[in-house]
Amino acid sequence: MSESVKKQEPAELSRFAVGGVSLSPDCHESEACAIVARKLQRAGINPARLRFDIYKRSVDARKKKDVRLVYSVAVSSADGEYKVSAARLRKAGIAVTVLSDETLEAVRGNERSDYPPLVVGMGPCGLFCALLLAENGYRPIIVDRGDGIAERCRRTQAFFEDGVLDTESNIQFGAGGAGTFSDGKLLTRVNDVRVNYILRRFCDFGAPEEILTNAKPHIGTDLLVGIVDKMLARIAELGGKVIYRCRLDGIEEMADGNVRAVTSEGDIFCSSLVLAPGHSARDTYEMLMGKSFSIEPKPFSLGVRIEHLQKDIDKALLGDFAGHPRLGRGEYHLSDTTSGRGVYTFCMCPGGQVVAAASETGGVVVNGMSRHARDGENANSALLASVRPEDYGADCSAAIELQRRLERLAFEQGGGDYYAPFQTVGDFLEGKSVSEPARIMPTYRDGKVRGARLDRILPDFITDELRLGLRSFDRKLNGFAASDAILTGVETRSSAPVRIMRDSRLCALGYDRIYPCGEGAGYAGGITSAAIDGVRVALALMERFAAIV
Repeated sequence: MSESVKKQEPAELSRFAVGGVSLSPDCHESEACAIVARKLQRAGINPARLRFDIYKRSVDARKKKDVRLVYSVAVSSADGEYKVSAARLRKAGIAVTVLSDETLEAVRGNERSDYPPLVVGMGPCGLFCALLLAENGYRPIIVDRGDGIAERCRRTQAFFEDGVLDTESNIQFGAGGAGTFSDGKLLTRVNDVRVNYILRRFCDFGAPEEILTNAKPHIGTDLLVGIVDKMLARIAELGGKVIYRCRLDGIEEMADGNVRAVTSEGDIFCSSLVLAPGHSARDTYEMLMGKSFSIEPKPFSLGVRIEHLQKDIDKALLGDFAGHPRLGRGEYHLSDTTSGRGVYTFCMCPGGQVVAAASETGGVVVNGMSRHARDGENANSALLASVRPEDYGADCSAAIELQRRLERLAFEQGGGDYYAPFQTVGDFLEGKSVSEPARIMPTYRDGKVRGARLDRILPDFITDELRLGLRSFDRKLNGFAASDAILTGVETRSSAPVRIMRDSRLCALGYDRIYPCGEGAGYAGGITSAAIDGVRVALALMERFAAIV
């Protein structure tokens, strides 16, 4: 069939969504269901035989004097038998989205294996890959160079408080990966079976049910740590093996087809190796580049974290409705491509804090984090400019070295003790550094920052783009470029600078049983997309190999 031919809509629908129901934030969400029920009744459809549930919920703040909550309502048969005529819906002018009842199906192959699969990395990609394998009888081994949740949190807190960096267990490395210490945003694709599976599984392990319906769901670091711990416990309960403080140092495909992983804890033999190392495993990249792996440089981004008072962001976005309990904290995503390069905000953390995200001695890196309640005084987000391969010579090693060089400069400009360099927006725009924090206080390590010229750390093309973005975003969001807003540097780890190339089977080019995946391999950007890639690889492995008896 030609790709231009649309899939034919069924004549009768058993499950669909009706969108565009706009209500005041003061209205209860049950009113959205009632509105859809009345609309169907007027079309001659019996609402008594149907079930109505909130499918998606979003905020429409285009009119600050009339902020609305917009609902999409899922409609399904109450008894499993009643179906709605698609023709009747069309005649009544009721636009619907057909909802799929498809579930994630694993097809098992018959290729026998001498050893279980090995998953390297416990970020969202590795976690979901190992979980799906474990729940289907494959008894995976999952390893990470960092610690389990409790010890990782302890070591991370020690770095925040005392500047004691553990290069193996930190914001980047350990159970849950870098996404654990973030806002826990779950960017979603509506009606995607893999996304539905991932959100549902997060809820099974303790995430709030609201992530299933919110248009911009998030979990928060305080909840994610417990969820990750439960997922890893489930993998072990099903016969998998969880190993912490186990760094991958080498890979060898054996003559018999199996794989030998050389690790800091000794050799591990496996039937296949899922490589999900995260975007900060630079020594892993260097090890792979020293072998015959095909690795290519890719675009990435560099910049800083910007902090405002959350109440100012709420007021700018929601007007008189700021603080309404049903609207939550204001959040934004801004971009500008007028220069031809591109500057944008990323990973906005309402009510969050800027965190110390270094993983190498002598470097300062910043990131953002929020708790589920998003109840901190400040809002922060990454303010980033795009970096093209030609900016650093289109060489993988040069891409990594660019990140390292900026991190070392930030370390030096911050005083050499993991204090971070900061600058007010007003000073950054004027090219000076004389102002101290006043109304907005930096949250990095509870204020362990020192004034510096960020334009003497970042390349000129990044500095120019960030200044363009600040002025552009201030026109879109009043107060974004407030002179006392705080910039803290540097943010260098928003994505991987390289991609480990793979074939249609998802295997590394030239290899039969090594599967690079996730954000660290260059195939994802965020928790949900990384988890999707992990699911994709798990399904590919299951389709090929038989479960372990």
